[in-house]
Amino acid sequence: MSSIRQIQDEIISEFALLADDREATLFYLMELGDKMPPLAGEYKTEDNLIKGCQSKVWLHADYKEGKVFFAADSNTDITRGLISLLVRILSGQTPDAIIDADLDFIEKIGMGQIIGSQRSNGFASMIKQMKMYALGYKTKVAMK
Repeated sequence: MSSIRQIQDEIISEFALLADDREATLFYLMELGDKMPPLAGEYKTEDNLIKGCQSKVWLHADYKEGKVFFAADSNTDITRGLISLLVRILSGQTPDAIIDADLDFIEKIGMGQIIGSQRSNGFASMIKQMKMYALGYKTKVAMK
């Protein structure tokens, strides 16, 4: 399994090929979302909705063998692409790695100028929720 830094660097390289082409970047982002496995209907519940997102974003987490695994979906293509990037980076990592992750890829790929403030706030909510799941699993394991 690659580290969070390695996966972010891969994503930065992929987006660098688009050379600041806003339309191509959005298209690629939506394409990434389309490639994400669909979230099972049983996880598309009110409890799994991320608060603070303009779009509907469902996030499910599992803990196996010391690592957190995420599955997600959204009702909009761009947001599905954004959450797919986070799932790619954080899924399969340890709780500590997720909690301590410095997710700087978003600035480095120029997404801040493309997605606007509403989606930026929603994106921050996605990251916060993923880190909260990691903290929850870390706490649960520590209490055993």
